[in-house]
Amino acid sequence: MKKSYEKKAVVIISGGMDSSLCAYMIKAQGYEIVAVHCNYAQRTEQKELEAFRAICDDLGVAAKYELDIGFFKHLGASALTDFDIEVPTNGLEEGVPVTYVPFRNGIFLSMAAAIAEKEKATLIGIGVVEEDSSGYPDCREEYIKAMQKAINLGTKEETNITIAMPLVHLKKAQIVQEALKYKVPLEKTWSCYQSNEKACGVCDSCRLRLKGFSKAGVNDPIPYSI
Repeated sequence: MKKSYEKKAVVIISGGMDSSLCAYMIKAQGYEIVAVHCNYAQRTEQKELEAFRAICDDLGVAAKYELDIGFFKHLGASALTDFDIEVPTNGLEEGVPVTYVPFRNGIFLSMAAAIAEKEKATLIGIGVVEEDSSGYPDCREEYIKAMQKAINLGTKEETNITIAMPLVHLKKAQIVQEALKYKVPLEKTWSCYQSNEKACGVCDSCRLRLKGFSKAGVNDPIPYSI
């Protein structure tokens, strides 16, 4: 029988609203947060790293990992990492959009699993959203559950990891409301796919975020260029 480790959670935090809320929710459950952030040559890499650090400071995180995954730049195949592919700005597309980064969450979760095993954590937190998102296949609940099974099959016998995805079935408006409830400093988060200064307001991520704030009846505190 696998034994439990101390109450520690590795949380993947991009610096965006969803992943930040995930971290605050897990901390409220009494977990010590080990924060993980991935720099993968995305367009807003520097801004997201800045947001991650600000969120960690607000959470009082002692242990954090900033991982550089340079191969994504060579892989390309996504508008987020290949600057020859334009970020769509005409509204949400049908099917999987060009902003999907191939198997990104699988790679993030694998790295988080390695850290969790080292840190003796029992939980990995990820802020995936399935029901009100861009339609990325690696944000589906079924997929995350399959990754949890694979992680536990591929780690030491005493390692027993659960992957928490508390936002997976929430709408963006609910995420905004929950973020306010948990006192997430939303002004420190960043969601835009293409701008490091003022959010563009027209990429998929900005549209979903603005829609959520609008439906929640709250003003988004980050600056927009529109």
